Amino acid sequence: MSNNPYNNQQHRQGPPRGYNPNAPSFIPNANAQAFIPGQPYGAPPPQMYYNQHGQPGVYYPQHPPNPMAYMQQQTAQMNIGTWQPTGPPAVVQQQNPVQSQPPPQAAPAPVPAEPVESWEDETPAPAAVSKPKPAPAPAPAKTEPPKKAEPAPAPKVEKPKPAKEEATPVEEVVRPKLPPVNVEDIEKNRKEHLNVVFIGHVDAGKSTICGQLMFLTGMVDKRTLEKYERDAKEMGRESWYLSWAMDTNDEERAKGKTVEVGRAFFETEKKHFTILDAPGHKSFVPNMISGASQADLAVLVISARKGEFETGFERGGQTREHAMLVKTAGVKHLVILVNKMDDSTVNWEEERYNEIQQKLSPYLRKCGFNPKTDITYIPCAGLTGAFLKERPSGVASWYDGQCFLDFLDNLAKVSRDYGGPVRMLVCDKYSDMGTMVIGKMESGVITKGQSLTIMPNRTVVQVLQTLCDDEEVEQVVAGDNVKLKLKGVEESDILSGFVICSPEAPCKVGKVFDAEVVILEHKSIITSGYTCVLHLQSAVEEVSVKQIICKINKKTGEKERAKFVKQDEKCFMRLESSEAFCLDTFKEFAVMGRFTLRDEGKTIGIGKVVKVIE
Repeated sequence: MSNNPYNNQQHRQGPPRGYNPNAPSFIPNANAQAFIPGQPYGAPPPQMYYNQHGQPGVYYPQHPPNPMAYMQQQTAQMNIGTWQPTGPPAVVQQQNPVQSQPPPQAAPAPVPAEPVESWEDETPAPAAVSKPKPAPAPAPAKTEPPKKAEPAPAPKVEKPKPAKEEATPVEEVVRPKLPPVNVEDIEKNRKEHLNVVFIGHVDAGKSTICGQLMFLTGMVDKRTLEKYERDAKEMGRESWYLSWAMDTNDEERAKGKTVEVGRAFFETEKKHFTILDAPGHKSFVPNMISGASQADLAVLVISARKGEFETGFERGGQTREHAMLVKTAGVKHLVILVNKMDDSTVNWEEERYNEIQQKLSPYLRKCGFNPKTDITYIPCAGLTGAFLKERPSGVASWYDGQCFLDFLDNLAKVSRDYGGPVRMLVCDKYSDMGTMVIGKMESGVITKGQSLTIMPNRTVVQVLQTLCDDEEVEQVVAGDNVKLKLKGVEESDILSGFVICSPEAPCKVGKVFDAEVVILEHKSIITSGYTCVLHLQSAVEEVSVKQIICKINKKTGEKERAKFVKQDEKCFMRLESSEAFCLDTFKEFAVMGRFTLRDEGKTIGIGKVVKVIE
């Protein structure tokens, strides 16, 4: 092999043999790059020379060029991957090829921009967003006379309006005609049933108060209570014996902490009560939410002992969170039992009672309770029963209010929807010679032998047995906390959050829905794609933010575009759950339209369903 580098293909840089750059058909392209990898690189024509840095110099034509000849010719310019015809080369001065730009072209005619879809299109008020959509009306005005163009857009704008106006009422639930219910007979033959949930920070004394109420109303006899006292003393838990009336689990008794929602019932002269003892530890907040969803009245137990109230009320304590959660669950009235007033650090001091009231009332007002009409404060001592049923002599002479049981007996009647479609929200289930479900009747009446539908699976079942507080009855009505024995379904096919409905009026089922949400506590911003856990009654679903529709300006109340929301902001967002579940709009059925959002063990937001999409 020759040592001449031009014979080596890898080092060949000169023109190939037989290549004549001065051929008549050769016309240099002034816009072409100086070097194109992979293409033969020829010697420069005699019209051009290279400067001392190896850069192409200025183009000097030997003879005046013929402009028409350049206009009629086109040379091929090499681009990576494609061949494109180029225009004539520049004749005057050649710029640096790296900085050269194509010849200027005429600016294209402006294309009319398409109408941008407003965030108002996604809001729950479709009537306000139907106007900006018919934008192409001015187009025919260019080709038609002005007089004929005016009536032309009129039918185009008017036709879509009736269609959209007719589409909105479809979301409204039209109740079918149900068999009439004699409300007077229901209320005459039974006592009013109230569901009361006890909430508050851990060790505030909730279970002890519930156990004391069971004893004072005769639901637990003295012999049973003495047995609890002996057993508790053997375990070194002597002061906890009253709570054992509610905490029947061995684990709960050993640790002194309520885990599951305890259930019991008692009666007074006028009413029948089901008490729900909710856990106070932050690890069991989901269980507390399930209990609060069944309540008509909430009792917030506060420990007056020095240091314990402050621990529960500060951030991280459950006093704040529980008060917010019961309001979200739909509880309208809140009773504050200031417990442990007989403690040596308090000794029934009025100053301590007033201090707790002054610190707690502003926060409860922020939660949505009216301190004058929705909140009642009562001092008490759960261990001795003071001010629960009777007023003790010689203590708390400064308190002139009612005792706790007297207050419950004199509460105003709660309105019930006896004539509505059957809605029983399942919160628990078990197997006992058949499938048993536990829950609260929110509306309607269920009788033994009736056929019902379990949503969202649409399973048809028959009611074999109806029980209210462990007593078998012929029918259960709205407001009752009940147990049903069902035929036609297995216990494993039912989950908490399912709803037992009338076959002719089942509840809604969906995965995508629009909601009005208030962000209570969240360190970072929330945007599309954010995931958290939704609690709606007893249903627990993982949801993701599909779209931030808009947020509400605090000062003006107007809707604003938003790509994210943060703490203490209200917004409308579209949520999507991982599975379809039972829900309804807040307007149609408020109980199934409220929900709570939680993430990393904290309640981050509350909301209500505005529209079920799919």
